[in-house]
Amino acid sequence: MSDVELHQLLLAPLERKGEQTLQQQLFQRIKQAILAGKLTAGTRLPATRQLALEVGVSRNTVIAVCAQLQAEGFLLSDRQGSHITHMAQLPDDHAQYVSSEIALSPRIAQLRSSHRTFSQEMALRPGIPSLAHFPLAQWRRALNRVMLHQPQQLLGYGDPLGERTLREALAQHLALARGVRCTPEQIVITEGAQQALTLCVALLSNPGDTGWVEEPGYRGAKAAMRLGDMRIEPVAVDAQGLVAGPEKWQQRTPRLIYTTPTHQYPTGAIMSAPRRLALLAAAREHQTWIIEDDYDSDFRYSGEPIAAMQGMMQPTPVIYIGSFSKTLFPALRLGFMVMPAQLIAPLRPALHELLRGGNRPEQQALALFLRSGDFSRHLSKMRRLYRQRQATLRQALQHTFGMQVPLLGGDCGMHLVLSLTEEHNDMAMVDRLIQSGFAPGALSGFYLGEQKQQGLVLGYGNTSTSQIMAGVAQLARLLRGD
Repeated sequence: MSDVELHQLLLAPLERKGEQTLQQQLFQRIKQAILAGKLTAGTRLPATRQLALEVGVSRNTVIAVCAQLQAEGFLLSDRQGSHITHMAQLPDDHAQYVSSEIALSPRIAQLRSSHRTFSQEMALRPGIPSLAHFPLAQWRRALNRVMLHQPQQLLGYGDPLGERTLREALAQHLALARGVRCTPEQIVITEGAQQALTLCVALLSNPGDTGWVEEPGYRGAKAAMRLGDMRIEPVAVDAQGLVAGPEKWQQRTPRLIYTTPTHQYPTGAIMSAPRRLALLAAAREHQTWIIEDDYDSDFRYSGEPIAAMQGMMQPTPVIYIGSFSKTLFPALRLGFMVMPAQLIAPLRPALHELLRGGNRPEQQALALFLRSGDFSRHLSKMRRLYRQRQATLRQALQHTFGMQVPLLGGDCGMHLVLSLTEEHNDMAMVDRLIQSGFAPGALSGFYLGEQKQQGLVLGYGNTSTSQIMAGVAQLARLLRGD
């Protein structure tokens, strides 16, 4: 590069009122010129005094720029001054590189789901609780109390298995509310149920092992098994839950089984006691681990809550998982898994390597929230609200489509499933409803096999009465072809 070209490159005016300082601008100018090949290896920069004078900045600014370039390996200094170092040439075919196909893990292609990204404020979206009714004042009080009494202690890493106070409070709550039999030592706090699923796969399976999932069933369980390179086997669900008779066990023995026995997602079926006991007995016989996801079971609208399967047999082959995303709010990102007692000792070293014990203030606040009774009072309030919203949705559907409207679920949770005939395309219908501000789920998206039932998963947790009425009206227009 000639002196004239070097002069033009380095000495173009700097922005005096730009977002970057003069030092940052000069540093980026030289660095990008080196990366672009405009300043080649061996090119000498002007002396710092001369460069400062001609650019119109202080010499200290130029010295700082050169020092940073030298620290990052772009410049070398000797008695004659500073010169550009030798470095690998960047390829010229940048456009071709950007447009070329990127090699990804084969499992990534299997993770492409029918899940759509849209605002959680959209009506009829399943899986979102009523955020407007969350008791922010009580939650803020719990957080403030935690940070007032032990602010510094909670800024470092905590116990990888979770805060002791939360595990104690959670063990007590699960025993009383869900019939779970465990000690605080068996509980591992996670960042939601999805991390618990991923940990179960990582800790308890090998690539190529078989994993059973419900059909239709939760996409997150399938994603966790795919990341673990498991062979996923869909198992049908009927009105009594997972259909896993003796012949199914003979075909291909699973290493892991994922199931939602107290409130099957998305159909709402409840696994009968005989099937639970048969599943537990078969799992013990074949050394299979059952992942029991207690999905939405806190919101039951008739009779007493259905107890967890985990408490039916001891010692149990069940890893019981749950989260506070539906009972409190999704952004909290706190979940848990209850490990069988016989797994704690052998898995503790691995858990200490994989987990770091974060979210400590939130964990301590949640422990206070549980022990103060605020959590139970919030659940009771939400049960009443969701019962009323479900009744509104049922009435609107029956008024619009007739008393025999085909609905699934309703004993628990925050959604109903509207079954559709095969002539309808639920994916296309959801796309059209999203354009109108409504975001139900497509039932066919929960299936793994080729046989898919058409339907709409209608969430009412975060949907007001007026939105429910408007959504049903819009759905009726779509079905009429308007």
